[in-house]
Amino acid sequence: MELQKRSGVSLPKILATWLLLLAASAGPAECIRENPNFSAQDEGGGGGGAAEEFRYSAASCRTHTASLADFGGVGDGVTSNTAAFGDAVAHLSQFASDGGGMLFVPAGRWLTGPFNLTSSFTLFLHRDAVILATQNVNEWPVIDPLPSYGRGRDHPGGRYSSLIGGSNLTDVIITGDNGTIDGQGATWWSKFHGNKLKYTRGYLIELMHSDQIFIMNLTLLNSPAWNIHPVYSSNIVISGITILAPVHSPNTDGINPDSCSNVRIEDCYIVSGDDCVAIKSGWDEYGIAYGMPSQHILVRRLVCVSPTSAVIALGSEMSGGIRDVRAEDITAVNSESGVRIKTAIGRGAYVRDVFVRRMTLDTMKWVFWMTGNYKSHPDDKYDPNAIPVVDGISYSDVTAVNVTMAARLEGIPGAPFTGVCISNITVALRKARKLPWYCTDVEGVSSGVTPAACASLADQGTDNGGGGLCPFPTDPAPMEDVQLQECAYVKTS
Repeated sequence: MELQKRSGVSLPKILATWLLLLAASAGPAECIRENPNFSAQDEGGGGGGAAEEFRYSAASCRTHTASLADFGGVGDGVTSNTAAFGDAVAHLSQFASDGGGMLFVPAGRWLTGPFNLTSSFTLFLHRDAVILATQNVNEWPVIDPLPSYGRGRDHPGGRYSSLIGGSNLTDVIITGDNGTIDGQGATWWSKFHGNKLKYTRGYLIELMHSDQIFIMNLTLLNSPAWNIHPVYSSNIVISGITILAPVHSPNTDGINPDSCSNVRIEDCYIVSGDDCVAIKSGWDEYGIAYGMPSQHILVRRLVCVSPTSAVIALGSEMSGGIRDVRAEDITAVNSESGVRIKTAIGRGAYVRDVFVRRMTLDTMKWVFWMTGNYKSHPDDKYDPNAIPVVDGISYSDVTAVNVTMAARLEGIPGAPFTGVCISNITVALRKARKLPWYCTDVEGVSSGVTPAACASLADQGTDNGGGGLCPFPTDPAPMEDVQLQECAYVKTS
């Protein structure tokens, strides 16, 4: 009810839109086969339901399993389970070369401070399991800033650890039967607004320098800041995630791949106080020096509510470069902008080869927003000659209603954004405007756009609504060939 009240949008309407979108993406039989995440009583146990079997999809099934309760975990919402999580992960880490290990989190409310995962590992949450982040700030270790940022996002210096973390890992799965991870972020938001924190807030999930990451079928609530942050990592699938936070909570971004390659984000529903998906790659001179781009990223079947931010953002921290981003089949209600590119002098690098198609938007400030004057800098040491390049931006097949202004596109004087292609776009404005598009220092073409785009996007006439002017890539999408297995875990009472 609180989310509905704050967003000004009927939550049942949003959920119905989300469910319809997901249903349209796969036939009924395929939904059952590809998403077999359910639990059922083992009818052959003869013990009146003494055993419970959980089946789930994963890239790897594990040979060794354990329950958090085996390590002294207490799911009463009060007892700390930080040591239990640490002991369980340490125990299962010995099986990394012997089929891997899975930690089962049973039904209950499992209070914990931050803990790290290990390689060849699955964290599985029962549908009635809630991992609760401790609200005691002193239990969150302070760690070094990311080298591509040079400081924390909130404050100079270090940052608090993320609730669930890990570094230099391979083959990590975080999944469940739609279990919940609750960051209990209200305390953090209050301290942030009151300037009572010395360090940058932690995230719910952050995996660094890792490969083969799968985060699937979970609900994430009330993160202190960003929800999912893979950084310096590759071969990532994030699927079937629901993210919820009050729409005015500070910096509760949904999913932020950062200097990552080969990423697939799909079938996610996000209500947040910041960008639903934000693609990043480091901040000014620190990101330039680190030099790791975000590339080969696919976002599809996303539903977003974010009244003060973007559905999909690129930047503003993009100093390692961003390229080959594909987004399709996007639905958003009550969001500030559909796609936003944020950069500035001092960022350097590039945003290029961005392709977006089939967006359905309702209640927006701008459908498209680009800015080359996003002045947030980590310090005063940035290079004023580091001019970012924005080129090859393609938007097609977009319908938007109840919009304040079609687009605000502002490049950099003397370094315009180029190769902008906008095709088959229909925008219904809240009220008529003399200038429904605002464009400066951008160059490109348009076709089939209503209301007509600005003169700097030269009208090429109709393309018969087929998106032919702004083609979408036809080569295989990132991580498209990943095959999931059906795994099973039997819990005995």
